[in-house]
Amino acid sequence: MAMSKRDTGSTKHVLVIDDEPDIRELLELTLLRMGLEVTPAGTVKDALAKLAGQHFDLCLTDMRLPDGEGLQIVQHIQKQGLDIPIAVITAYGSTENAVLALKAGAFDYLSKPIVLEQLRTLIKSALNLDRSTAGTAAAGRKGSAESRFLGASPALQTAREMIDKLARSNAPVYITGESGSGKERAARMIHEKSARAAKPFVPVNCGAIPENLMESEFFGYKKGAFTGADQEREGFFQAANGGTLFLDEVADLPLMMQVKLLRVIQEKKVRKLGSPSEETMDVRIISATHQNLGDCVEAGRFRQDLYYRLNVIELRMPPLREMRDDIPIIAEAVLARVAEQLGLGLPTLDPAALKALMHYDFPGNVRELENILERALALSDGQHIEEADLQLTPSSSEDESFIQAAGGDKYPLQDYLDRIEKEAILEALEKTRFNRTAAAKVLGITFRSMRYRMERLSIN
Repeated sequence: MAMSKRDTGSTKHVLVIDDEPDIRELLELTLLRMGLEVTPAGTVKDALAKLAGQHFDLCLTDMRLPDGEGLQIVQHIQKQGLDIPIAVITAYGSTENAVLALKAGAFDYLSKPIVLEQLRTLIKSALNLDRSTAGTAAAGRKGSAESRFLGASPALQTAREMIDKLARSNAPVYITGESGSGKERAARMIHEKSARAAKPFVPVNCGAIPENLMESEFFGYKKGAFTGADQEREGFFQAANGGTLFLDEVADLPLMMQVKLLRVIQEKKVRKLGSPSEETMDVRIISATHQNLGDCVEAGRFRQDLYYRLNVIELRMPPLREMRDDIPIIAEAVLARVAEQLGLGLPTLDPAALKALMHYDFPGNVRELENILERALALSDGQHIEEADLQLTPSSSEDESFIQAAGGDKYPLQDYLDRIEKEAILEALEKTRFNRTAAAKVLGITFRSMRYRMERLSIN
């Protein structure tokens, strides 16, 4: 088959690797009609030779080839540091191969039989990727993304480097970390540094949606689909089309919804309630939870097959106690933001107050630090924050040494109980996006009791 003449100016060049002539011809025709130049290859050996001899902007490869696996080509591109997004084509139902390829560094995957609409969507997404700036749209937002995480601790630097790597892929990401450690901020940063930056970022708290509304909320519905559906409505997937869907507290999804979500991820199609047909969706999934999802699988509360599809690449957000040296710069940034909102000058933080913050364990992590400083600024004279304004539970290194010598961290008893109660309340607030009424319901207490406990524990 005749190839298009290469325009070294703007024409993108794609390497297509498949040993089946019919599929290779289908891919070539589709790409040529999109104005792309195509070079074919039928074996791993042929593909590696072409990669060594010329530049490509994208690589499409079948997973099964006569002399090896497409995975070898993915690994070669990664090992050689070639700046080429690569997508793999897998046999229908071979999701394990797709996951292996994504873990190895593939940009995305397609399943046979190839759906041309999905192929064109993948091509457009891959070739929009400017590897030097993560896309024109993302470049304009890079400053805001970078400012989400301040500090230079090794733990934070590792997370930043991983975020940069993840922004260059379409692979599903699973973010782990304690409540308040910045999981949603990390998801937003991945999105803003990616080629999807100009498209929507849709965050969803899976634990805050009533089970009977989940399907309509996620997939949308047609007019008349059920009683009360007086007009057509888009779901989360439609809202995030072309962009990123962030599933927070994904462990809270009921099992029936897990089955439906798994199918959408595998097929890349969504059916609205009441609709006879499916819609192709181009949505990247990022999920997170403060729970141990592996333990949820062991307990039978979370499907193992969905776990493997969501946890293709894991990003761990470190707790604040692992970044103690970053506390001063984070605290200064928080105070500057709050003071600006209140129309005040930047307040100073007393050395004793800063020392107390440096020794505090922060069970609520960065979010708790923000709450503590906002409260402290309100209690202070607006210009100078002292240790007493922080209202911290004592947790200095001297106290910790005494507690360890006394046989653990359960003494004094009231302090221990207060810490447990505070952590439970913060987790409930995190789960319900700081809706106090909903958090009280999660905890099984009245709203009045919730308000009293928050006041007693200085949770704002």
